[in-house]
Amino acid sequence: MSEKPLVPAIEGWYTMAAKPHLIGTRCEACGTYFFPKQHQYCRNPGCDSTDFREVELSRTGHVWSYTNACYQPPEPFVAPDPFEPFAIAAVQLEEEQMVVLGQVVAGIDVADLKVGMPVELVLEPLHETDEAIKVTWKWRPVDLEK
Repeated sequence: MSEKPLVPAIEGWYTMAAKPHLIGTRCEACGTYFFPKQHQYCRNPGCDSTDFREVELSRTGHVWSYTNACYQPPEPFVAPDPFEPFAIAAVQLEEEQMVVLGQVVAGIDVADLKVGMPVELVLEPLHETDEAIKVTWKWRPVDLEK
């Protein structure tokens, strides 16, 4: 195994803890949550606040919808060569009840997913540079314990 450090592929979007969380914001006036973070204005049509607090979002939720990525995403995404399709899940977060789209862990494809299936946020390597292993957040079905 490589001795290179693990670093986030996208800085500031998720924690690097053993049990990671997405990092979002919460409007202080109306309580609406946002991911990625929102700092300019509240997108809730009934709110005109510009006051946000950074928060760690729920790390668990349920599959709301899913599909597969059969094409190679454009840069800055770094895909393995040769490209292999992967599953994507739209997950409704447990506490916030907002839907967040993300990749599903390696080895799980759309045939393994079901609407309503409980999932948790985990970190997986995305690609390796000369200096580090870049990791990203993905969804893993809860029944696939460590």
